[in-house]
Amino acid sequence: MPFDPNDTILSIAARIAEGTVSSVALTEAALSLIAERNPVLNAFITVTADLALEQARKADREIRARGPRGPLHGIPISLKDLIDVAGVATTAASRVLKDNVAHRDAVVVSRLREAGAVFLGKTNLHEFAFGTTSEDSAYGPVRNPHDLARSPGGSSGGSAAAVADGLGYASIGTDTGGSVRIPAAACGCVGLKPTFGELSCEGVVPLSWSLDHVGPLTRSVGDAWLLYDVMRGAPRFVPPGRRALPARPPRLGVLGGYFTELLEPAVRTSFESAMRRLAEAGAEIDGREVKGAAGTPATYIHIQLPEATAYHAATLEREPGSYTPAVRSRLEMGRDVSAVDYVTARRDALALRDAVDAALHGCEALALPTLPILAPPIGSGGMPLEGEPVPVRALMLRLTQLFDVTGHPAISLPCGRTSLGLPVGLQLVGRRDGTPALLGVAWWCERALQ
Repeated sequence: MPFDPNDTILSIAARIAEGTVSSVALTEAALSLIAERNPVLNAFITVTADLALEQARKADREIRARGPRGPLHGIPISLKDLIDVAGVATTAASRVLKDNVAHRDAVVVSRLREAGAVFLGKTNLHEFAFGTTSEDSAYGPVRNPHDLARSPGGSSGGSAAAVADGLGYASIGTDTGGSVRIPAAACGCVGLKPTFGELSCEGVVPLSWSLDHVGPLTRSVGDAWLLYDVMRGAPRFVPPGRRALPARPPRLGVLGGYFTELLEPAVRTSFESAMRRLAEAGAEIDGREVKGAAGTPATYIHIQLPEATAYHAATLEREPGSYTPAVRSRLEMGRDVSAVDYVTARRDALALRDAVDAALHGCEALALPTLPILAPPIGSGGMPLEGEPVPVRALMLRLTQLFDVTGHPAISLPCGRTSLGLPVGLQLVGRRDGTPALLGVAWWCERALQ
């Protein structure tokens, strides 16, 4: 069988170029697996089988005639159902947009299409990306492939579940408070949030205009690098092994204080083990702090809530019952954020940005866990940590939302599994002008941890 769920894009692309596997065969195998597994995982809202097979047949003809355009040519992937594909519904997992058929491709989709990607369908999510568990969806909750009773994280939960379970080779998600990195950690894959503004959000249903990012979920750092390059419009992709990467191991600043105060014991153990392994492989590691980090949640809330509510103001007034109750409640909360609170939060965001810049001084990346807890059981409202119940939503955002507020690039990669077989994610954060440099650090760390 030509389809191996453990293949990466870069490994299968070589076989496509050699002619030992076809895009049609890969696409048919992926669609077959989706038909088998999606009734259990609920990772897809829409499966575009006819479109995918048409694109795969076209890719095979082009590759036979002229060779592949690049390593993405003929590769089947999926897209979070916030991202427009011409002629396909974009529902945002909400009854509000159930009849919303896109008239044109989002900018990132146009670039993926030009690179020859095959689109398998649109993945499920937390409604309008306004949540961290992918439970509140008009199409039902997404389930974690490692434990069906647990959340895959969110809001890009369907994308992460699809990648982790082999339903295609990658997926494109969005990240406003951690919505690519959180599900990547919960499902055991790689999730990249580039620097704010690097990837266009045109044609993507917004959550919070000043915090929204587009980013890939993949099985390897190399694949994330490929998709990042394609979506930003780079003229060609150079595989990591052929790039002029730094000869020495990286210097990593491990964040303490706020970032390690509340960690589930299994997460702490896996993270500390990963840092020891990286140090043994040659990484220089020291401790770092981010001044004012404890104020991040308030800053985030006072920016995200009113921006989200402003976008939804008309439909929230006209058809409030079309939203899931939890998402409607959060949108209504945005009405209570004052202009003074919003402006103050925007000012505080600049101070946090400078504090992260300062923490990065003298090192290539900051290191911290992606999630302070393991993937939570579906339906759980809180988790006991340090003897006190803490809301799941606050915990899942705790270690990721800062870098949406500041715009720094951040990536989550697997760094271990617990005795229950649940993944733990390592988060790396780079300089605002250095997503490629961060990817180089992540590629080194991935190899060292393997």
